[in-house]
Amino acid sequence: MAAVKVALVTGSSSGIGEAVARRLADAGYRVVVNSARSVEQGEKVAAGLPDAHYVRADISVEAEAQRLVADAVAHYGRLDLLVNNAGFTRPVPHADLAGADPELWRVILGLNVIGTWQTTVAAMPHLTDTGAGAVVNISSVAGSRPAGSSIPYAVSKAAIEHMTRLLANTVGPRVRVNAVAPGLIETPWTSGKDFFAPIAAKVRESTPLRRTGLPEDVAEAVLNLAEAAYTTGQVLLVDGGAHLI
Repeated sequence: MAAVKVALVTGSSSGIGEAVARRLADAGYRVVVNSARSVEQGEKVAAGLPDAHYVRADISVEAEAQRLVADAVAHYGRLDLLVNNAGFTRPVPHADLAGADPELWRVILGLNVIGTWQTTVAAMPHLTDTGAGAVVNISSVAGSRPAGSSIPYAVSKAAIEHMTRLLANTVGPRVRVNAVAPGLIETPWTSGKDFFAPIAAKVRESTPLRRTGLPEDVAEAVLNLAEAAYTTGQVLLVDGGAHLI
């Protein structure tokens, strides 16, 4: 009888991360739910999934990223899938160069890029041990287009996409590394925000699928890449066809 697969999803107390955790659980994974601050919500998500486990950890801190992975492996005895979803942004108009101050760069790159790297490095020996481990990074269309909530955020996602390719080329054949690049997704972070409404209206009017995305759309793509045994080094756009316009 095959062992039950275990997935660690960073930043999974709400939004895309929560949807990913739920979709993986539906597919039979045992899921480690994580957040840095929303402990009550993270525990609630884990409690609603079969045999899930919650760990509070801030992956931008190396010791905490390592502890998160160690806790996941200690709890389940293995790790098959890492989904690097945790991230941060703060809206800054691209023309406001002074608004993207060095501290914002440090915070965004520290979590989105360095945090992703630290967690991946900590997880890699365990993913390798399975012989068929997988990493799925969450990027953004902003990683390849002049878009996004701020220039530091867009740069961080571009870095994640190239990190995905470099790692895929390095850690195969025992571990596959891919990324999902969502377009405009309706999440608690975008809900009710002034900047979101006009962008959403444009997406609904002009993109081929005529709607904004849902966290579940991204979650389905993550599961597909997690299970795609002959796919590595890919960045899958999940944007309703926005890249075509």
